[in-house]
Amino acid sequence: MAPNIRTLVTTVLLAAAPLAGAQQKGMLELDVIGGRAAALPIAVVPFGGDCGETDVGGVVRADLGRSGQFRALDVSQIAERPTRGSEVAYPAWRMLKQDFLLVGRCVAEGGGYRTEYELFDVAKQERLLGFALTAPAGSMRDVAHQISDAVYEKILGVPGAFWTRIAYVTSSGLGRGARYALMVADADGWNPRTVVNSTEPLMSPSWSPDGRRLAYVSFEGGNSAVWIQDIASGSREKLTSFRGINGAPSFSPDGGRLALTLSKGGNPDVYVMDLGSKQLTQVTNHFGIDTEPSWSPDGSRLYFTSDRGGRPQVYQVAASGGSATRVSFEGSYNASPSVSFDGKKIATAQGAGNVYRIALLDNSLGSPRWSMLSPGSLDESPSFAPNGAMVLYAAREGRRGVLYAVSADGRVRQRLVLAEGDVREPAWSPYRKR
Repeated sequence: MAPNIRTLVTTVLLAAAPLAGAQQKGMLELDVIGGRAAALPIAVVPFGGDCGETDVGGVVRADLGRSGQFRALDVSQIAERPTRGSEVAYPAWRMLKQDFLLVGRCVAEGGGYRTEYELFDVAKQERLLGFALTAPAGSMRDVAHQISDAVYEKILGVPGAFWTRIAYVTSSGLGRGARYALMVADADGWNPRTVVNSTEPLMSPSWSPDGRRLAYVSFEGGNSAVWIQDIASGSREKLTSFRGINGAPSFSPDGGRLALTLSKGGNPDVYVMDLGSKQLTQVTNHFGIDTEPSWSPDGSRLYFTSDRGGRPQVYQVAASGGSATRVSFEGSYNASPSVSFDGKKIATAQGAGNVYRIALLDNSLGSPRWSMLSPGSLDESPSFAPNGAMVLYAAREGRRGVLYAVSADGRVRQRLVLAEGDVREPAWSPYRKR
């Protein structure tokens, strides 16, 4: 039986109990599940020269492979190892049925490395890209992700989202020994960093559009409160701590406003706070429960979850307030809407019976079409990548919370697991500033 909206709000604000014996480990594991028959064949030759401790070519190969758009040639099948265009023998790559070829090399320079790379169209025997990046030794994975982004965009015409980050919440221990952490990591799970540690539940992280701050909910002090924290400096500010529910913060696309759920009027409703003046505007006013607001790309509308029709469904309303209209009609339960960068797709947690999956409402062709992105049975908290190509979500496997990222066509899933830990509440960051 699907939970009602009050159960949903309780889950959102109180969080599940942490797992027995869970321990916080250093990084996320990555396991790609599935494949895409139409993926483009690409050979990423191991980079030559001195790249320090980072396998730049290996990182690029993994990035492109897990995107679902490319089929990266296994390194064991790469016999020739060119590092520049003048060394490329095109017939050999045509025999391997590769559409594209990426070569590169690194040179130690001034305490860091200079990385040069070239992308080729094998059939046309034509160079498509040729650039060089210089970075400190500790930033070579960043360099690799930026190369992946450039290759992805050149071939597909859409910016890549490999050099981005994810935020998520972990829990460990039981009872008075329970510990919670708000974490930030690279999009592939590397370089995890603790942003907040707490003995009380943390939840609902939301990125600012510049990627410098996180809004989140904390129960320190015994009641829910909404905070904003600067990731680099660690400084933070409490925004709301009204009696009752303070939850589900969401930054506006311009970063100047924050949508959130408050029950200070007696019923959970959606509000918008101007972050400059701290003035609150009540957006919804209904006897039903309204929660989990998510902005449209232009900041003019809010999508949210409400049980005003009897069961949890997605609605939309003007960000300034007014009458709301229902958006989701497929399935008896739709919650936690996440909107793609172009506003044409909405990912939801869709329930039927005791099975909850990530579903996609696609309006890009004019008429709404639904597709299922995850297999269930308890999947939640979808979050779009900034290019709309993948969706990050939380799932339960036995007693463990794990994260998955799935391509928007549902053909490729990648599993990110915090070893022996409980992971939930994922949020994909915006693009990073170079």
